[in-house]
Amino acid sequence: MATATSSGLIDRLRDILGPGGMLSNPSDLVVYECDGYTIEKNKPDVVAFPTSTDQIVRIVKLCNELGVPFLPRGAGTSLAGGCLPVGGGVMIALTRMKRILEVDYRNRFAIVEPGLVNLWLTNHLKPNGYHFAPDPSSQGACTIGGNVATNSGGPHTLKYGVTVNHVLGVELVLPDGRVIETGGPIEDNPGYDLTGVIVGSEGTFGIASKIWVRITRNPEAYRTLLGVFESVDDATNTISDIIGAGIIPGALEMLDKLILEAVEAAFHFGFPLDAGAVLIMEVDGLEAGLDADAERIVAIAKKNNAREVRRANTEAERLLLWKSRKQAFGAVGRLAPSYCTQDGVVPRTKLPHILRFIQSIGQKYNLRIANVFHAGDGNIHPILLFDERDQDQVQRVLAASHEILEECVQCGGSVTGEHGIGVEKIDFMPRLFTPNDLNMMLRLRAAFNPDNRCSPAKMLPTAGACIEQSKAGRRAAL
Repeated sequence: MATATSSGLIDRLRDILGPGGMLSNPSDLVVYECDGYTIEKNKPDVVAFPTSTDQIVRIVKLCNELGVPFLPRGAGTSLAGGCLPVGGGVMIALTRMKRILEVDYRNRFAIVEPGLVNLWLTNHLKPNGYHFAPDPSSQGACTIGGNVATNSGGPHTLKYGVTVNHVLGVELVLPDGRVIETGGPIEDNPGYDLTGVIVGSEGTFGIASKIWVRITRNPEAYRTLLGVFESVDDATNTISDIIGAGIIPGALEMLDKLILEAVEAAFHFGFPLDAGAVLIMEVDGLEAGLDADAERIVAIAKKNNAREVRRANTEAERLLLWKSRKQAFGAVGRLAPSYCTQDGVVPRTKLPHILRFIQSIGQKYNLRIANVFHAGDGNIHPILLFDERDQDQVQRVLAASHEILEECVQCGGSVTGEHGIGVEKIDFMPRLFTPNDLNMMLRLRAAFNPDNRCSPAKMLPTAGACIEQSKAGRRAAL
């Protein structure tokens, strides 16, 4: 493939985007060399900032004409290398397409551009009693286009579902420059669910330029509880018992002792630093019946040896508790210069086992590993602490990550719940799917992206049915 710098593409992009519409200075491009998965890095040749669907189309057609690879990017908060420019080329940054185009409260949908920050939509809807339900921990920075790419989750997906459950339709610029629309505001469109196929495709099917999203009425009331436990086992057993009792909380989140140290230092919520783990347990809905659900949860927690169960008595206390949880990853910077967050999933009943396994892996590789995760649906997020300037630590982190994700598969789970495959986990795909399954996925991708010029080297093995390990996988195998 040609490169942007050797093809005259930069001058022609400048004609499309106008002054200030692109970056090509090497020092500027460093900012875009990776996403939240900082172990793998590669700079694009140029970063383009379109402000309309038409500009995206013109950029894509130009890349095709000159044989240059391209890929979309939102805020770069993804954690598996999903927007890593593996082959260089043109990065299409969608952060200037950030408008709310329409809100229809009567029919409960909104139309937004892909660069809109997730939380901005909820804040816009709040005065009218609505919100956008998917709420990743990076909600204050991540974009809805990025949520669509990775099918993001968040603390409240236990009850409300992940991004695909709240996307009604997509306007997509295909890799050949054509524009299609799938779905829309009407429920139950006939035909194949192409919207469901596109959500979670990690930018390998095209570039979302407009999104129809479902908006959700705010619950009438909340009951938010903090359970304090001496051990992780007691906390995870509480999770299983709550779900087993037929209670579906709005959220069930666990933080272990190490992450509590960082969060308390950052936010001074009053977390008990001598606890083995805490659970944030929230039920929401109609006021009637919430107290009874909360009392049942308290009883279950105490049966599992909870030292105490606190209740957020004011909205301010509740919001501070959730701020502490959602900004926990940022607080990790107090513990180490670098961290790598994994995203495995196990059955809820396997949580005690996988957390003990993670502890043993930390000891094996002499690494500190903090845990904060969506416990209600078994989506673990072990955070491996290290210094990426030390190559020995990097190799140990990659090897430890590989073993943790392998154990998730052995437990009957998966290697990702919401962060995606990206470049980090391609070598795990043959562990999850048969060669026939992978071949069918490659055929589906080829239907949208026949030349694999859009987001190359992501999600699926390349070179036909040949399985090639990602760089991360090869390093982990050292």
